[in-house]
Amino acid sequence: MIELDNLVKRFGTLTAVNHLSLTVKRGEFFAVLGPNAAGKTTTIKMLVGLIRPSEGHARICGWDVEQHPLEVRRRLAYVPDFPFLYDKLTPMEFFRFTGQLFGMTDELMDKRTSELIPRFSLQPYLNETIESLSHGTRQRVAIVSALMHAPEVFVLDEPMVGLDPHHARVLKDVLKEQTQQGMTIFLSTHQLSVAEEMADRIGIIHNGRLIALGTAEELRVMSGSGGALEEAFLILTREDDEGEMARRQLHQEVPRKPAPGSGP
Repeated sequence: MIELDNLVKRFGTLTAVNHLSLTVKRGEFFAVLGPNAAGKTTTIKMLVGLIRPSEGHARICGWDVEQHPLEVRRRLAYVPDFPFLYDKLTPMEFFRFTGQLFGMTDELMDKRTSELIPRFSLQPYLNETIESLSHGTRQRVAIVSALMHAPEVFVLDEPMVGLDPHHARVLKDVLKEQTQQGMTIFLSTHQLSVAEEMADRIGIIHNGRLIALGTAEELRVMSGSGGALEEAFLILTREDDEGEMARRQLHQEVPRKPAPGSGP
C-alpha cells in the first residue's frame, strides 16, 4: 500500500532524507520515530505529495505520487501536527466541503459524520466557527474530516498533539479498528509509548536514514536492550561508538514476524 523507493530530499547542501526505502503492507499500523530534524516530516511530505523528492519515488496503492496525484489523493488522508482548516467555516460546513471534494453523496456524508462526530465529542461545536475552537478541538475536526471518505491509507504526523487523554484513547481505538478493516496507518510520533502500544512495526529515522526497522521486540534485540522501547531508541540514535555499534546490528539477521497481509 505504501512504497518508498530510494527517496532522497536535498535542501541546498543539506540532505534531509537520504536514500530511504520502505514498504508498508495493507492493514499494517506502521509508526516512524526519530529525533528532531531526523527527516520524518520531510519523508511524510514527499509521501503525500506536498514536496517533490530530489531522487526516488513514493507510491500509494500502486500509484506514483508525482505521476498520478489525483489517484493518490482519492485513496489517501493526511493529518499534520498543525492542520490547516478554513477558519470561517463551522465544523459541519467543513465536513460537507470535504465530502464534496471526494465526491461523496449527501447520504454517505450524513452516515459517516453521524458515526464519527459523537466518538470525538464534537456535537457542541458543530455550529461554531473553526477559528473559535481550541487546538485540540480543531485536531479532532481534522481527524473526522480525514476519515470521512474511508481512505485506504491514513498518514498522521504527531496526531496526539493537543488531544486530552480521553480523545487520545478514542483516536487509538479508532485507528486500531480501521487497520482491522484493512486501512494502512503511517504515523509519526515522539511518543514512544504510542508506537510501542499500537504499531505492528516501527521504523527509526536518524540523520535522514532509516536506521532500524522491526517490531518493538526486534528493536530491543538490535539495540542490545532488554528494557522499554525508549531505551532501545536512545541507544540506536546515540551519536557515539555505542550507537554506531548498535546500528551495525541491522546487517545481521534478526527473526521478523510477517507484516499483516504479507502471508499466504
